[in-house]
Amino acid sequence: MPRTTNRAGAALLPLLLLVVTGCSVGPSQRPAVAYHDSEQQVAPAPQPPKPRPVPPLGAAPNDALSWQDCTDQTRAELGTLPPGLSFSCSRLLSTLDAPEAPERGTARNSLIRTGSGRVPLVVVGDVGGEPGTTFAARMATQLPPEIRNTFDIIGMDRRGTGESEPADCVPPQQREEVLGFDPRATQRPDLDRLLESVLSASQECLLKLDERLQAYDTWRTASDLEELRLELGVPRLHAIGRGEAGRLLTTYAERYPGGVGRFVIDGAPDPTRDSMGQAEYQAQTAEQTFDVFAADCVSRNCPLGPNPRQTVSDLVERTRNAPLPAQGTSVPAGRITQAVLQGLSDRNGWPALTEALAAGDRGDGTRLAELTAPLVAAQGVNPPWFDGELITSCNDTTLRVPPQRSSEIAQDWVSRFPLFGGVAAQRVVWCGSWPVPQQPLPTPRRADLPPIPVITTAHDPRTLALGTDHLADELPTGVSMRWQGAGHGAIARSTCVTDAISRFLVQGVVPTEGMACPE
Repeated sequence: MPRTTNRAGAALLPLLLLVVTGCSVGPSQRPAVAYHDSEQQVAPAPQPPKPRPVPPLGAAPNDALSWQDCTDQTRAELGTLPPGLSFSCSRLLSTLDAPEAPERGTARNSLIRTGSGRVPLVVVGDVGGEPGTTFAARMATQLPPEIRNTFDIIGMDRRGTGESEPADCVPPQQREEVLGFDPRATQRPDLDRLLESVLSASQECLLKLDERLQAYDTWRTASDLEELRLELGVPRLHAIGRGEAGRLLTTYAERYPGGVGRFVIDGAPDPTRDSMGQAEYQAQTAEQTFDVFAADCVSRNCPLGPNPRQTVSDLVERTRNAPLPAQGTSVPAGRITQAVLQGLSDRNGWPALTEALAAGDRGDGTRLAELTAPLVAAQGVNPPWFDGELITSCNDTTLRVPPQRSSEIAQDWVSRFPLFGGVAAQRVVWCGSWPVPQQPLPTPRRADLPPIPVITTAHDPRTLALGTDHLADELPTGVSMRWQGAGHGAIARSTCVTDAISRFLVQGVVPTEGMACPE
């Protein structure tokens, strides 16, 4: 049954769970307990469903999609490609299923494919990161040959992102204001200016997208994955989901358990916490990852000095009222914080982040602007990342934080998480004027799924390790793995993790529960 939302965005009514305890008066009316040979006969308790075994890879697909070569375009986007690696692109048509027109309308998702295998392996990433086709193509270049030789690696631009009918609806001025907003603002009058920008953004998106606005969410994207499985002509879907996309895979598993093949979740939000708790976790883990980044920088004769945290903190403070100049733009404090978050996600990019921050400390914001450019401006055919993330994240949560709480949350988080608490607190209030979905995303509870490896990264700036551990615990068939490294996602970054996942995907060998990989 499709999720439905309130078009007017009425305030969410609290859900009250009434626990009724029955008390009887007088003699019991229950039948007497039967005895046999002086032993009580007790009906056996129903047994929970057993986890399914690792599914077979399946036969070659009966692909109904029309693919066209797009190697040159992909090379232009990624740079150099491994020898012999080619790409093809297609488009998936699925049901839009907007709340006002359930099971009607058409959604169009862009696809990319590479690899010499005949078994599809879908790779999906965060809705707020680079488009899914780009993410999958980039990961394909980094995966072991045995995976590329076994699978056709397929990426999909999620609804409202990349070339999948992008939600390019936020006016440029509001996009700049929201992402560049003072990350240390804690007073209500200041935060009200942010809320005005977000309100203007949401109103423009509602006008431009109309009924499509509320159809861009994870619940409906799960149905896109099911339509992709059907179009590929395979009995089960094999998939890797990184970060927030782990929630997409668990949603798919709850809706379409029979279609689950070999799933791998590489970091994911905590399913036991609401969107506010998840934002708080992100601030906490970003602070921890920054400390690892700072220690690494100092060990390499850091251009940020002996105390990188203090250097960056001072830079943020200076730019709260005087943005850094950059070619064609300027870089206020909020954009600097966003640039650090972007840079921390890729351990291999830490030297470039260091140089960008050092240049910013010298008064040149050009490199910091380049790090955050995809968030605020179109890059080639790809729209700004911000719009799709704003819409999907607000459509995925029923939590709406009233404006009067904004100052309280900001003061608390800025004091506890000096670099990233303010940005996280602002994200919580982004959705305040958004229509409220009438039901939240499902909690992963199915016990009749195959084993699903869930990988935790010790220092991930976007998903706290504890939160991913909670997902592994909540998922009845989850198999916990841990990488002691840093960055967003472990697959294709940790040789140990990548080898274990390769054995699982190719050979069906389930990793050992609690397996730990060194940095």
